[in-house]
Amino acid sequence: MRSIDERCKDIKELLENKKGEEVTVINTENGDYFVQRVVIATALSDKHTAALLDHMKEELKPKGEEFLKVQEGDEWIVVDLGDILVHLMTQAYRNKYKIEDFLRDLMSGKNV
Repeated sequence: MRSIDERCKDIKELLENKKGEEVTVINTENGDYFVQRVVIATALSDKHTAALLDHMKEELKPKGEEFLKVQEGDEWIVVDLGDILVHLMTQAYRNKYKIEDFLRDLMSGKNV
């Protein structure tokens, strides 16, 4: 069985190879969050978010990844892989939601 870090590395490389930008992996294992890792990637457009999701399914399902839930909005997609949560969003939505800031504050024990 592949480690969570190997799986996140694969996800990050896949997203970067498909033109995902600013791909970030955040370790939330030692915090009060419901997953162990969060992967965030900026997509070029709403259609690009959907294309990134399709590529993830094509590449990761054969490697044993289970897509438990996928939620989609106009310019964002959240993929629940159980212990990894993947956020695919346009730059505007990434700027709006500031997930990195939220998780940084959560991991540091600040009230969020």
